[in-house]
Amino acid sequence: MVVANTTVEEVLAALEQADTLESIQDAILKLREHFNVDNMVYHWVDSAGEQYGYGTYPLDWAARYQEQNYIRIDPVIAGCYKRFHPVDWKKLDWSSKAVRAFQTEAIAYGIGNQGYSIPIRGPNGQFALFTVNHTCDDDTWEEFTETNRRELILIAHYFNQKALEFEPNRAPEQSQPLSPREIDAMTLLAIGYSRAQVAETLSISEHTLRVYIESARFKLGASNTTHAVARALSRGLIVV
Repeated sequence: MVVANTTVEEVLAALEQADTLESIQDAILKLREHFNVDNMVYHWVDSAGEQYGYGTYPLDWAARYQEQNYIRIDPVIAGCYKRFHPVDWKKLDWSSKAVRAFQTEAIAYGIGNQGYSIPIRGPNGQFALFTVNHTCDDDTWEEFTETNRRELILIAHYFNQKALEFEPNRAPEQSQPLSPREIDAMTLLAIGYSRAQVAETLSISEHTLRVYIESARFKLGASNTTHAVARALSRGLIVV
């Protein structure tokens, strides 16, 4: 799988400055091209229970999915709702007759046989899924997910931060706002990355990372890094 030239940093920088939800769709289209995959989807349920979705699944499949209420048997939804970490679709339970029929129909509508979904949880019950989907063999997919896992997690959280800006009746933040880089660092630490992994993912030195962490800790009034991550999560400044 070949990655296109448009950089992820360029797309995410434009997304940060965007002031409409449609910007998520624009970013998805560019990132799908960048990663050279069949489909990319961001779907979330806000704190009021309203559902939204942006992505590249065929419209006739989306209509069929809703018409048949496939959410009740979709193993991706059920499996990711129980998890906090990214999920390769091969690790989900596709064993029942109904689920196998669902998968066969999805493939017939143009959904790839491989998938990688990242569950995200926000404040007040918000839940989202970021999914990359493609048709290829298992070895190719494993190489793709291993190579791009960290970047895909970062993208998922950028999408969710943008979606949260449009949450109805969202409470104002009580602390100083974190910078985009501070949010990136806190998010990756919350996911469980080591400092070395965070620095590598963000393409910065560990010294520069310490500067971001200390700045975030000061803004949050936290006694240490763990305390800072906990406060950022509880205030909805980051989501995992």
